Amino acid sequence: MATKTALITGASFGFGYEFTKLFAQDGYNLVLVARSENRLEEIAQQHRDKWGIEVTIIAKDLFLATAPQEIHDEIQSKGIEIDVLVNNAGFGNYGRFSDIDTEKELNLVQLNVVAVTHMTRLFLPNMIQRGSGRILNVASMAAWLPGPYMATYFASKAYVLSFTEAIAEECRGTGVRAMALCPGVSITEFQKTAQNQSALIGKNIPGATMSAEKIANHAFDDLMKEKIVSIPGIGNRLAVQMLKFVPRSLLRRGVKMFNSSKQINAA
Repeated sequence: MATKTALITGASFGFGYEFTKLFAQDGYNLVLVARSENRLEEIAQQHRDKWGIEVTIIAKDLFLATAPQEIHDEIQSKGIEIDVLVNNAGFGNYGRFSDIDTEKELNLVQLNVVAVTHMTRLFLPNMIQRGSGRILNVASMAAWLPGPYMATYFASKAYVLSFTEAIAEECRGTGVRAMALCPGVSITEFQKTAQNQSALIGKNIPGATMSAEKIANHAFDDLMKEKIVSIPGIGNRLAVQMLKFVPRSLLRRGVKMFNSSKQINAA
């Protein structure tokens, strides 16, 4: 039986790095995508030495609109077939929408929305043709909420969740599965990048915050069980169910308070 291959974006840290370990341990060859070639090579060598798998690294910046096609073309030129696509790369901005740098917000949409869409469109047809494949798109519990002070990030994750559920339904009966991962607050580099550590959403809350390793393990298991939406943590799953009964006006105000900080109030 031929070894399968998983393509993971944002593979250098956080969920992406944890996914590299899980797929390598399960015998998958890897294609790793991130901006830092040195970090990717370090990870690749770890897995080659430990698991004896083949690891291809592609240093690309998914902020660039041309990157998904370039990644696809390079993979095709190497004769690699992708069995699992993990669209993990993403980031958030923090602050009032009217104050955040326009380029940063457009970069967020490019990475969290456009790149996910483009990568899925490039690799899905071949999976359908072969009659097998899996796609894991990283969304968030933010997908169920309007997110004052992280408006574009929350909206981008709502897109990822809706898009993935729709693709999953379209693929029913083809042998291809799609799943959206919707973690709650987690311990990664995300908060540092978003610069939201002064708000509750950016803090490590004991009993509520999960590690990247634990979230990735939960997601990997759900992907193999062919779930369509994965929400790590029983508290998070209950919270999502409860959100259905809360008026949108209260959700907006509640998230505004949760995301608020001295940094925002002083602006």
